[in-house]
Amino acid sequence: MASAAIFSSLRRQRSPSLEAFLAPVDLTEVGLLQTLTALSSELISSFSGKRVPFYQQKNCKSLLRKIQAFSVLLDCLVENSDNNRSGRGGSSDLPFTAFLCFKELYLLLYRSKILLDYCSQSSKLWLLLQNHSISGHFHDLNQEISTLLDVFPLKELTLPEDVMEQVELLQKQARKSMLFVDKHDEMLRLKLFSFLNEFENGGIPGSAQLYSFFVDKLVICNPRSCRVEIEFLEEQIVNHEGDIEPTASVLNGFVALIRYCRFLLFGFEEDDVGLGVGKHKKQKKGLISQEIADTSISVPKDFCCPISLDLMRDPVIVSTGQTYDRASISRWMEEGHCTCPKTGQLLDHTRLVPNRALRNLIMQWCAAHKIPYDNMEGGDPCVESFGAASPSKAAVEANRATTALLIKQLANGTQIAKTIAAREIRLLAKTGKENRAYIAEAGAIPHLKNLLSSPDAVAQENSVTAMLNLSIFDKNKGRIMDEVGCLTLVVGVLIFGHTTEARENAAATLFSLSAVHDYKKQIAKEDGAVEALAGLLREGSPRGKKDAVTALFNLSTHTENCARMIELGAITALVGALGSEGVAEEAAGALALIVRQPIGAAAVGNEEMAVAGLIGMMRCGTPRGKENAVAALLELCRGGGAAATERVLKAPALASLLQTLLFTGTKRARRKAASLARVFQRCEHASMHYGGLGVGYAFAGNSATVRDSTFAGDVSVSMSISVPVL
Repeated sequence: MASAAIFSSLRRQRSPSLEAFLAPVDLTEVGLLQTLTALSSELISSFSGKRVPFYQQKNCKSLLRKIQAFSVLLDCLVENSDNNRSGRGGSSDLPFTAFLCFKELYLLLYRSKILLDYCSQSSKLWLLLQNHSISGHFHDLNQEISTLLDVFPLKELTLPEDVMEQVELLQKQARKSMLFVDKHDEMLRLKLFSFLNEFENGGIPGSAQLYSFFVDKLVICNPRSCRVEIEFLEEQIVNHEGDIEPTASVLNGFVALIRYCRFLLFGFEEDDVGLGVGKHKKQKKGLISQEIADTSISVPKDFCCPISLDLMRDPVIVSTGQTYDRASISRWMEEGHCTCPKTGQLLDHTRLVPNRALRNLIMQWCAAHKIPYDNMEGGDPCVESFGAASPSKAAVEANRATTALLIKQLANGTQIAKTIAAREIRLLAKTGKENRAYIAEAGAIPHLKNLLSSPDAVAQENSVTAMLNLSIFDKNKGRIMDEVGCLTLVVGVLIFGHTTEARENAAATLFSLSAVHDYKKQIAKEDGAVEALAGLLREGSPRGKKDAVTALFNLSTHTENCARMIELGAITALVGALGSEGVAEEAAGALALIVRQPIGAAAVGNEEMAVAGLIGMMRCGTPRGKENAVAALLELCRGGGAAATERVLKAPALASLLQTLLFTGTKRARRKAASLARVFQRCEHASMHYGGLGVGYAFAGNSATVRDSTFAGDVSVSMSISVPVL
């Protein structure tokens, strides 16, 4: 019996039945025969005639003929068994060796079902690319059938002569069975690679050649068929995680080739994605990013990092056996900790071992719930769609050719064509900096800008999301900001966008653009920008709040924006966000920067809930959130005036929270806590109420060896924010 491992590459079957690998143990002889008869009949009826898969037809038909011969034998034995039971009181005379062989046949039939299902459900291009491998699986099954028939006690059974002859003939044929690779399929496979090679060498295959191959020979004859092929190949890249042949880089080349053919051969017709309002199956979740931040989904506890409490992107195992997200545990170690955060045990070493099994489970869970999963291991710091494999030259050139077709439609196409083109540019800009670079170089930004004010909701959402994805490439930030009226239109989408997703993606675009210091002031001065971000932070969805708070944080790092942010209500919104899970850390970080200016400290000091919110962060926040909160309180005491200082000093439980932070906080948090303690010591009021902290202060002073003045210019605020690719 061949190992079940031969089917490990057939990952389209995400959860193959255990029947494929475990023989039945609780069936009687009669029950086993009846089960085998039903299973063989099901296979024959399911894959006969026109239902035979498009490729591997000869191998499929050969396997089905063998199953049909077994079916005849099984029917005869079931009939004999029924006669014997009626004549002998229900007993059966099936030899024990035959019973064991039929158990093996049970496994063979289930594996045959898996292989036949795989061939019928896979895309045409994938079957071509796996031609040799899948042919090998059929050959392995034939070898198993031959071995089974060699030991099958045929002469010990009482069978009609014609059935006996049929089984003997099957035995002879099985012994002669050879590996069969269809020459026609192999010729098509080589032709497919020749198109990729042409792109690799700087050429572009002719439309007549492509039409003859894809439409006439592969019967991929409409946009929907192309979309199915693309999605299947992309799924293989994700599921196989680099352990794949052809490589992910080559498969990305084929994805780019099919995308080019989709528009070259079939124009800009609608496909199954749907483009009109009212045509969406899940309209309430948005027109594009239906899967993003679905807050009704509860993340399994085991998938969350014990430090950050967020979904782990790159789970790693430390020496104690505990698993953490790489970014969180690396930061913990960099801060000088030598213990396991969860168990408190000393770490024997600092090596981090990737927890690939858990990462696979997280990826499968994200895929099942349609949640983007940004695999950060060794990759781009931005979210990429399908792994970190470097794109091949063929993929780059094919995508360039596709981009030219798309931009032509953006400039001169119909409204539907423009919408489709914007959507495809959004998808292309999702998959790497190379794509983002040449899409902008080819002139997409001015045309996308024109769609930002489109009355069509889907066109607007696609265009602003494409703009967001393009903006992640640093050079494109300048192109967007230099495009006359583009910033104004992005802000217009933020304020008046037709969909929630469009408004949220506009906020994320502003965050991305504000990464350049010179643009922070320009964005803050844009009419309506700060007010809209503050409104989104107050009333948006969890994802919208995240987009808004990160944008406001970036804007707050420019000192000249402080007055405008105060005037337009951003401070009140940031204070309110201190109590919102998911955005509190960024809100505290922004406030910690704002209070460094006298007018900012005064404004925050006048917010009734500011101190209480920051104290709450020190009690329940993340390590970075606590760090930002104590930094904000320190600066509030320094620049917020007597009233603000008194409010901080009278805050309940602050003494114990400071004591805890002095011993367990991050390195910067301990320094800030030590500085705040010294502020208290200089106040007569503080000395009366917080005298019990002397030991903690002494510890903090010895460990940090700093003076208050050391931190007067320390403007660093701990943050970890990345731009999403949508």
